[in-house]
Amino acid sequence: MAGASHWLHSSFYRFTPVADPAAVAEAVRALARELTGAITLAQGVTGAITLAPEGLSGAVAGTPAAVQAFETALVGSPVFGGALQGLVFKHSHGHTAPYARLKVNTKPELVALGLPGADALPPPDEEDDSHLSPAQWRALLDEGRAVVLDNRNHFEWRLGRFRGAVDPQVPNFRDFRAWVLAQAPAWRAEGRPVAMYCTGGIRCDKTAPWLRSLGLQVRQLQGGILGYFEALPDAARDWQGECFVFDNRIALDTQLQQTATGPAQVYDPTQPDEAWRLQRARRLQAAAGDA
Repeated sequence: MAGASHWLHSSFYRFTPVADPAAVAEAVRALARELTGAITLAQGVTGAITLAPEGLSGAVAGTPAAVQAFETALVGSPVFGGALQGLVFKHSHGHTAPYARLKVNTKPELVALGLPGADALPPPDEEDDSHLSPAQWRALLDEGRAVVLDNRNHFEWRLGRFRGAVDPQVPNFRDFRAWVLAQAPAWRAEGRPVAMYCTGGIRCDKTAPWLRSLGLQVRQLQGGILGYFEALPDAARDWQGECFVFDNRIALDTQLQQTATGPAQVYDPTQPDEAWRLQRARRLQAAAGDA
């Protein structure tokens, strides 16, 4: 598998109708098995991939050769009928094995918000004009008029955030809805656009239609935090701290490199919703080390 300092991590998502998530999930597992036998420079990839009726989301890791082979095979897989053409893969690095194995699962939603009347909302649109390029996002931060909304959990905001970002103060992303509902009247009254960001973009794409239904002007960072770091070598001008990632590396700097931060420096064990995350992170790191 990858060398001690040569893990390549690739994250991706696409909102596209999936008629039979279970069948597609099995096809992705088969694809990974075939690649493991075909790749001579590596032993395949590890990671976590989710299929849902609204699309797929995932992350894989391995040597550059293994990851590139998987990306090519995934985009070209006939099971998606060409729907993954142009899929953006966000790359980062690390010296810790991000995952112990490859898991491909199905869920009702890629991002669970628990929104009432969600079926009546327009589907997420990854390319609509609410998306701002990294350069446009920087200009928005400099202007200082928008509500810069961190579309993540409180512990993620605590570890690192864009300058001026509002902390949603939620222990779990499912609590985000109630917090936004409480703030929306003031934002509407002030006429301020809501500019939101998340790690890779998927949480923003999922919540954008709902925010618009509340009468809010929505802006969102194209490609998320990871895309910003990749696009701007001087991203540290706008980013304070580190970026949490949901794998065994725990945190990245603005150069997309793993930092020395560990689970104990991220999670507060006195908070119930963070205590179990800390225990799980330690278990997953131990499992990856044994893999």
